[in-house]
Amino acid sequence: MRTATVSQLQLGEIDIATIKIDPRSRDDIPQLLRGLQYLYCDDTLRKEIFQILEKLSPQKISTEMGRPGMMWWKIFVMGTLRLNLNCDYDRLQELVNHHNTIRQMLGHSFTDDDKIYSLQTLKDNVQLFTPEILDEINQVVVRAGLKLKKKDCLMGRCDSFVVETNVHYPTDINLLFDAMRKTIALTADYARISHIEGWRQSKYNIRQIKRAYRASQQIKRSTSKDDTKKQKQQDAIIQAHQDYIDLAEQFIHKSKTTLAAEVPHTGLAAKTIALEIQTFIDHAQRQINQIERRVIKNEKIPHGEKVFSLFQPHTEWINKGKAGVPVELGLRVCVLEATQGYILHHRVMQKETDNQIAIGITSETQARYPDFNGCSYDKGFHSPENQIELAKKLDHLVLPKKGRCNRKEKERESSEAFRANKRKHAAVESGINALEVHGLDACPDHGITGFKRYIALAIVARNIQKLGSELIKQTRSQEKRRRDRDKLAA
Repeated sequence: MRTATVSQLQLGEIDIATIKIDPRSRDDIPQLLRGLQYLYCDDTLRKEIFQILEKLSPQKISTEMGRPGMMWWKIFVMGTLRLNLNCDYDRLQELVNHHNTIRQMLGHSFTDDDKIYSLQTLKDNVQLFTPEILDEINQVVVRAGLKLKKKDCLMGRCDSFVVETNVHYPTDINLLFDAMRKTIALTADYARISHIEGWRQSKYNIRQIKRAYRASQQIKRSTSKDDTKKQKQQDAIIQAHQDYIDLAEQFIHKSKTTLAAEVPHTGLAAKTIALEIQTFIDHAQRQINQIERRVIKNEKIPHGEKVFSLFQPHTEWINKGKAGVPVELGLRVCVLEATQGYILHHRVMQKETDNQIAIGITSETQARYPDFNGCSYDKGFHSPENQIELAKKLDHLVLPKKGRCNRKEKERESSEAFRANKRKHAAVESGINALEVHGLDACPDHGITGFKRYIALAIVARNIQKLGSELIKQTRSQEKRRRDRDKLAA
């Protein structure tokens, strides 16, 4: 059973409302904890967040019976802490076990100093969140933050950036090595479970593949002007790659023979491994085909046929034309930031460009925040259709046109309001940089679901930190006014 939190304080436990957070600290942790404290102490906000968190509990599971699980509030604190500090689970484990203020926020008292969290416990629980639940919580956090900075209308600025996935630089030969390494290791596991002989030297087999891979990787094309030397070197390159392919095909055939062998009793574990082996065999055969076409037949492989990671198949090859950044491996993420600094909405872009999502992300933001009536974009979001549709939705639209403008478009883009809002649009880069510093430079989690969860959790954590930062500024301001009054009284 899981609950959001306990309503009754335990012996020695400090009420979250009374936790003292140093307003003079410039570290990220006090800002995040102050934001969490505000959300917890406000009755309306706490109820809204707890109702959302309880959606994660399976409906058929009783909350009164069974073994108690970690409370959702604790998991939420741990998840936001991990993303806000851009730390791994090892550092998170150290913080939640030995940082006094964080342990108070988690609801621990001095009587349970021996209560520590194992590394696997943290990984298993933080990964229970879903992107949809985190998006709902983010809306609650944003509304709470906007109340602190009241303005007549809600304006935004929209831009996209790349979040890299945890992959190495892809080439067809190293992807083949990845596929063969997994094929051999998994087939050895399958043979052991199914009591099939022939894979005792699987680790040595992987080293054989690696040697062939290194041989094909290290041999270079000749820069000599002598045609004979160049042809000789080219023949050596083809031979090294052919040897690598032949060895890979030999182990693929052996693996297929093992899978085809009759086994009296095949359990669920063996069947699962067999499916995984076949997946990596398919990857290997595709890479072998591409290597043959590129090296031996001297063909150019179309971009659409290329795969950039076997383990993170959602990874895209992105070239945004930035200076010093020729290519990025990951996914684009579009964020729509309010002028107050809070991220109103975000979207993970798979096989999409800026101009394709402009109308969608704007409509979704308006559905969440009805008073949202103005936004600025850069030229990448422009299309004739977007200009027309966004003008219908927004009272204040800043969307520069690509290419030359006609007279009417020049007048629109030359207006004082358009130019003023266009200058302010650059502030979104500051918000994006803050997100990258706080976790969104690269995503270490696996799979597209893990990627989306990681992005959503980073957005929530950043907004909570922003909320805490505003509250700390208010506290500093109040203390300054109090000191000034004391000086005048003296």
